[in-house]
Amino acid sequence: MRRLALLLWLLPGLAFGQTPAEKRAEVEQLLQALQAAPNSEAADALEERIQKLWFGGSTAAVTLLMQRGARELGTNAYETAIEAFSDAITLDPTLAEAWHQRGIARFQAGDRAGALADFRETLKLEPRNFATWKTLADIAATREDWNGAYAAWKKVMALDPKTRNGAERLRELRRKSLGEDT
Repeated sequence: MRRLALLLWLLPGLAFGQTPAEKRAEVEQLLQALQAAPNSEAADALEERIQKLWFGGSTAAVTLLMQRGARELGTNAYETAIEAFSDAITLDPTLAEAWHQRGIARFQAGDRAGALADFRETLKLEPRNFATWKTLADIAATREDWNGAYAAWKKVMALDPKTRNGAERLRELRRKSLGEDT
């Protein structure tokens, strides 16, 4: 009974009973709905559901590793997070979100080249991963690579046109990139 309680505590918000194929089908529908979201509130809800499905889109063992990695990332234990996400990738190399999360952990740990390689793999597996495009835009902006940040944010807006403060950010990045008012 304790194990079941622990498992239920570790897996909040994940869709029990769905197969990976059913999760992928739901993600497809949600990504289409995201492009047609009427406002940022609707987009927020769709983004959250998509990210939960991406995060838990594999087996229970992989999902537990993802949870562990996220917990470690949240406490700035980057090396332990990298290990957990690497283990998840070993078990399911097709889980794009594992690559994305490991890329975030690597970037936070100072491994820029490793992070970028992980983000490339994420987008190879799931080119519509708007969260990865947001991450790339943020990284480019911190480096004051305004052209890169603008290009990445344009991808975000193509996938998620109603993302919160998205249009304002696009205008600002365009101004910084191209040097003109929009």
